Amino acid sequence: MRFSSTDTATLIEIMRWRRDVRHFRPAPVPAELLTRLQTAMSLAPSVGNARPWRVLAVESPDLRAAVRAEFVRCNALAAGLYEGEQAAAYAKLKLSGLDNAPVQLAVFTDITPLAGHGLGRQTMPETLEQSTAMAIHALWLTARAENLGLGMVSILEPAAMETLFNAPPNWRFSAYLCLGWPEFTDDTPLLHRADWQHNTATPWETV
Repeated sequence: MRFSSTDTATLIEIMRWRRDVRHFRPAPVPAELLTRLQTAMSLAPSVGNARPWRVLAVESPDLRAAVRAEFVRCNALAAGLYEGEQAAAYAKLKLSGLDNAPVQLAVFTDITPLAGHGLGRQTMPETLEQSTAMAIHALWLTARAENLGLGMVSILEPAAMETLFNAPPNWRFSAYLCLGWPEFTDDTPLLHRADWQHNTATPWETV
């Protein structure tokens, strides 16, 4: 397969408009669309072809409420790290889409998968979690190409999430994702627009 310059330009546009979405419409996401997103994750690279990501679709209202409570707890602790104007700015930020996102996914990494037979991770076991991150990125880009929005909730305590979901001992919490139809689309990160942290380029260095 040989791709054209038009394909490249489209990919760059998808990446430019890929944002961490926190404002969702509660409309459901069709099952066939979710199936396509699962396929996209399955196409992600992984060390030793181990495919260590484990995804739980969180539909239980009780579990969703517990995740939100954990976010509120952790967010209060995080807010306490800031003072003055920065504390006030932090308090204004919308940092999750937990209230309205119709699809919520708890993603874990199996740190002892049988698949792959240990290939490629003996000296760098963290490549398993890196593999999960690449699968999430594949999901994120595909969701954007499907006109969906995805956001990652990182203000959560991993150990608490592993307990909440009764994760096996060999699972490590990797991410909690909110997925659905965005209220609006934007090509600029919300944190940039809020003057919290501007988007800046990180050039390659020659050594």
